[in-house]
Formats: sequence, structure tokens, C-alpha cells
Amino acid sequence: MTDTSSLDVRFYPIETNKRAKGNTYTVRWKVAHKKHSKTYKKSAVADDERAKLMSAHRKREPFDIETGRPISWMSKAAEVNWYDFAVEYVDWKWPSASSNTRKNLAKALTPVTVALLRTPPPQHFEPVKVRRALREYAFNVRQRTDAEKPVPAEVQTILNWVKRNSLPMSAWEKTEHVDRVVTALSTRLDGTAAAASSVRRNDRIMNLVMAYAIRHNYLKANPLPKGKGERTAPKVAQAIDKRCLLNGDQVAKMLDWIGQRPRRGRIYRAFFATLYYAGLRPEEAVALRVGDATLPETGWGEFLVHEAQPEVGSQWTDTGEVHEKRDLKGRAEGDTRLVPIHPRLAVILREIIEKYDLGSADLLFPGERGDMLAGSVFRRVWAKAREEVLSEHEFKSPTGKRVYDLRHTCLTAWMNEGIPHSEVAEMAGNSVPVLQAIYARCIIGQREVYLKRAEAALELPEVAA
Repeated sequence: MTDTSSLDVRFYPIETNKRAKGNTYTVRWKVAHKKHSKTYKKSAVADDERAKLMSAHRKREPFDIETGRPISWMSKAAEVNWYDFAVEYVDWKWPSASSNTRKNLAKALTPVTVALLRTPPPQHFEPVKVRRALREYAFNVRQRTDAEKPVPAEVQTILNWVKRNSLPMSAWEKTEHVDRVVTALSTRLDGTAAAASSVRRNDRIMNLVMAYAIRHNYLKANPLPKGKGERTAPKVAQAIDKRCLLNGDQVAKMLDWIGQRPRRGRIYRAFFATLYYAGLRPEEAVALRVGDATLPETGWGEFLVHEAQPEVGSQWTDTGEVHEKRDLKGRAEGDTRLVPIHPRLAVILREIIEKYDLGSADLLFPGERGDMLAGSVFRRVWAKAREEVLSEHEFKSPTGKRVYDLRHTCLTAWMNEGIPHSEVAEMAGNSVPVLQAIYARCIIGQREVYLKRAEAALELPEVAA
């Protein structure tokens, strides 16, 4: 018998709880030093459950101290601790997961693991270092199993402590532990509330983790709260904030300021102009090759967009590269899409191809050493341009705060000019429902037309005097 189970069990009489909506009945018992209880709506059910517990005790079956249930009733939950299970899940998920999925999984599992410790980490383990050890090593197969670069001794010490002090999977059967996990998933390290989008993502990930636990007999049911009665999930605004959109004057001044920067200013200007004129995602634009662009001397050109290279960090990719080569978002494997190139953008692109002597196979927007343009670099350039060009009021507002807002501005302009939503969706690489949900608040000029129609439809005839 392990120190997590005991034969020392004591039972108490069933308690009747008088309620306005009907009585409830609580079965109470104690295993070793830990008290347990379970409340039922019917007295017969409470009697039956208490009888079952007492029967197991008479048969000298050991009870789990943490859950209060006979070991024979339990799944593998009492045999495996949460840390070992989480590592097992990561190892199973890793080969088929994208780099972003791997990173988000590690981010979600980290606070859960801290919440499921028997005791808080000792003071000499700084909270930031504990979370980093979990996120970057325990839940990162590549880092944890790299033979050429073993896990640092300090990190391994932390992980060994976490493994020893992690609660068993049976902890998920206790409401207080589930509540701690739910709180951890919605809270930052500094105690402030996490962004609603992060909470939603964490909830989605953890429900998949629980489904795996049920399939493999670690748990019998998903313990996470469901429905409005148990937990109110934070609302995530799907539609973009209209204030983030830029006007033509702002974009023109910022592109001009960026283009005048020494050395690679024109590369950055062309990159940002592509997001503004063609509505590409940044990860699609950085992956463009010169040969992907058809650039006539006059008129409209065309991009053949066929891949994206999101920047996720070298520790999360199979290749060890910072960027991960992916198919287009929301498209079938190997699918492509055609995106028109505005005549002004075509001029800008022809200029940089000539200036930097770029060949057909070269990146259209090369980085310093001819490699992929780094997100940290172009975001820094954009942030500096906002600071230098925008007024103090505009700079402090959401206007163009993210590089992605250039794409939002482009797609909004297309829709406001009356281009059919199906056509915009095709060029943008979105579905029509998603496009309409995201840009619903940014379509202008149509309400006046509808109101005029309503005015005419409701017009009453003159009544003779």
C-alpha cells in the first residue's frame, strides 16, 4: 500500500440539507486525515453510495486519500501523476502538430502543471524559471530530447522537483483542484486577467487533453466546467476595432518615412505596401519569391500565393529554423490563390527587384543576409514609423498598432468599394462568413442606401383634407 492510500476509513451519518427547492443528502467520510463528502438529490441514492463505500471498506480495500474512493473503483488516475501524463500527451501530439500548435500547447499546460502541485515551488525556484523550464523543456520534445544539447542542470533540477510534487491524475476528480486549474488558465503570472482570446484558446486545448485522458482511461469524464451555470467563458470580439484602420494619408506618410531609411528602407516599404495594396498576411508576404509576382510595365499585376512561413521560434520547428513552412491558411494541401497587384505596388516591387538585383528564385523581401525577413525586425520598423509619423493622439490610439492592420485596411477598402464579398474572400484567403464577421463594423456607406429604401417603402400617401 502506497502513502497515497489507506485502510483507515471512518463513515459519518448522512446529513439532510433542507433547501427551498427540495432537500439534498450529503454522504460524509474520512480517509486517514482527509475528509470527503458527496451530495445527492435523492436520499435513496445517497444511502446506496454510502453502502457501496462501506462494503468496500469491509472487504479491506484500500481507499485513495486524495479522492476518498476505493482504489479498485479508480482508473489509472491514481497511478500516474499529472506531470508524467502531460509529458506523455505532448510526446503523442508533437509529430502531427504544427509549430504554433506545439507552442500554444506548452503555454496551456504550464500554468495547469503549476496549479496541480502538492505545494508551491520553493523560494529558490523563481516562478519565471519554473514556467520556463516547463514551457521550453518539459513540454518541448525537441529541447527535452536533444542529445547534442542536454537539458541544463538547473532546469533539470526544477523538473525533477515538479515531477516528485505533481498531484496524481485523480486530483481532477476533486472540485477544488479543477477550480485552481480554471483560475490558472485565465490568469497571468503577475495575477492580472489573461486576454479573452488566450483563455478561449487554453480552454480549447485543455478539452482536447481531457479527451485523450478519457480515451486512455486516465479519467472517466471531462472534469472541466461546461455551460453557463458552471463557468462564463470570456467573450472574444471577432469583429475588428474600426479604430485600428489607417487612412490613405497616414499610410502614404509612413511608407515614405520608411522608404527613406538608410540601407534597407525600400525593402521594408515594399513589404508594408504589399500588405496594404494586396491584403496579404505577413507570413504570406515574407514567403514570396520574385517569380511569384507577375509585374507588367503598366496596369495590374498578380501574385501567385502558395505558401506561408509564420515565425514561431527555432525550438518549435522540426528543422530548427525560426520560420515554419506551411500551406495557405484554410486551404487544402498544395492549394494556391491569385491576388491582384495594384499598379502602384507593381512600380514599387519592380524598383526593389532592380535595385537589389533579385533573381526569380530569390525572396522578394530578403532579410539582412538574404534569408527570411524577421518579424521582430519589421515590427520594430513599423513601430518606429508610427512614433515618428503619427500625431500624439493617433500614436496612443489603436490606429495601425499592429502590422496586420494594413491587411485589415486593404480588405475593408475592397469591401467598401462594392467588390462582392465572395471575391474579396477569395483574394484574402478567408471564407465569406469569417470575412463578414470580422469586418462587419467597418463597412460604411451602405446603411444610408438601405435607409433611403426604407423611407420610400414606408412613405404614406397624402390624406385628402
